[in-house]
Parts: sequence; structure tokens; C-alpha cells
Amino acid sequence: MSNVAAQESLDDFRLRARAWLAENLPRRSQSGLARTARFLDEESRLARHRVLQRTLFDAGFAGLCFPIEYGGQGLSVEYQRVFTEESLPYEMPSAFNVPTLGILAATLLDFGSEAQKLRHLPAILRGDEYWIQFLSEPSGGSDLAGALTTAVLDGDEWVVNGSKVWSTRAHLCDYALCLVRTNWDVPKHRGLSVLIMKIHQPGIEIHQTEMLNGSREFCQEYFTDVRIPYENLVGEVDEGWTVATRWMYHERSAVGGASPY
Repeated sequence: MSNVAAQESLDDFRLRARAWLAENLPRRSQSGLARTARFLDEESRLARHRVLQRTLFDAGFAGLCFPIEYGGQGLSVEYQRVFTEESLPYEMPSAFNVPTLGILAATLLDFGSEAQKLRHLPAILRGDEYWIQFLSEPSGGSDLAGALTTAVLDGDEWVVNGSKVWSTRAHLCDYALCLVRTNWDVPKHRGLSVLIMKIHQPGIEIHQTEMLNGSREFCQEYFTDVRIPYENLVGEVDEGWTVATRWMYHERSAVGGASPY
């Protein structure tokens, strides 16, 4: 679908979105799947949300505020607010909201290379890629600058060793943004870098943590000589703190409901 909405008034866009939603998506109160969503296992829920995300994408309603060149619609946040209002009664692919769209795709927009954005953002908007953030570590608590997971350059690849923890549904994800240490000889917040990590590859073990209530959505990851192409670096070498600062801004915006993505 072309970006016809860019020529529409907000009122016309609202009417078009309202009509499309009514014809194409199940209402929460009428859909058996919607009513029982909380009882679906995580894998089934994500599979359904991938389909819903693709449905939005094919109709031109995914990534309303993402640039057109990366698969979005290039609209202002007012259009996203209108669509959000109209979509409230319907079953939506909410699993993609946080962290995939509102936090990680937003960070890629800010710091990703052109090749990274062209490769990953359309795939995210289609529902083909589901992302997670690898930030917390077993020994670090909330101190991001204290990251001990290391990435050492070996030719044209990074070799990653270490562990991350409290990564929600990492076992179901396709990619992660991973904060790693690339320099031990500078103040700790100056020696960090950010890498795009394909999750299901040799050297990565994912353990689901069972909580007292039976939930197993939180994971811990162990990295043993994981090899990542150099071009998966987001931003500059040893400038990961700059990326992470913006990353945290997007996290606050997304959790607070202010993200345009």
C-alpha cells in the first residue's frame, strides 16, 4: 500500500483506520483467542502476534512514524495516537511494542548504520524479527556501566564471552541489542560498545528461569566465543555509553506510553 495517509487529514485517517480495523481485526470482546490470550503459552501468543503485525504491515498501518525508506509510513505522532485510539477495542500485536518497536527499533533509527536499518527495520515491521535487549548481568544489578560481558575483535569478527540475565522471552527472540565491554583501559562507562546479536547461533545457551508463580519468561544467556560480524557494531567502538543513554531514553518513553513507535 502506498503512503496515501500522508495526504489525509487526521479525521480522514481516523475514518479509514476505523473501517479497516472493523473489517480485518477481531474485537477483544468477540475473539475467543483474544479472551483467552493470557492462557496461551508464550510461543503460541508470539506466533499469533507475528501474524497480526504482518496484517498491519500489509495494510500500511505498521510503523506509522517510521521513515518510508525503512518500511514505515513516515507520519507524525498524531497519526499514531489516532490509530492507537481506534485500535483499543481490537486484538493487536502488543508483544512487539516493548522492547522490539518502542525501544530497540527506535535505537537503531538513532544509531544504526544505513545497512543495519535497511536490513532489520522492515523485517521488524513485518513481524519477521522479534528483538530483546541484553543489558543486565548477574553481577551488575542496575549498573549498566559495570558490564563484564566482553567482545574482542578477531579479524573482521567480534568474539563475545559472558552472560546476561532477566531477558524476557529471549528464547523466542530472533535478535538482540547487546551491551558489551570492548576496552578495559578506560573509565568503565567509556569502554562499552553495542552489538546486534543473532540469538540462535553457536555459542549461545539460553536458560529459562522458573519463578515462584511458575512463570518462565525470564531468561539468562551464556555466551562462549560467540562470533559476530564487525558490521553488527551499532554506533562507534567504545562509544556504547552514548548509545545506551539514548536506549534508556527510548525505554522510559515506551514504558511511559510516550513513544511514537
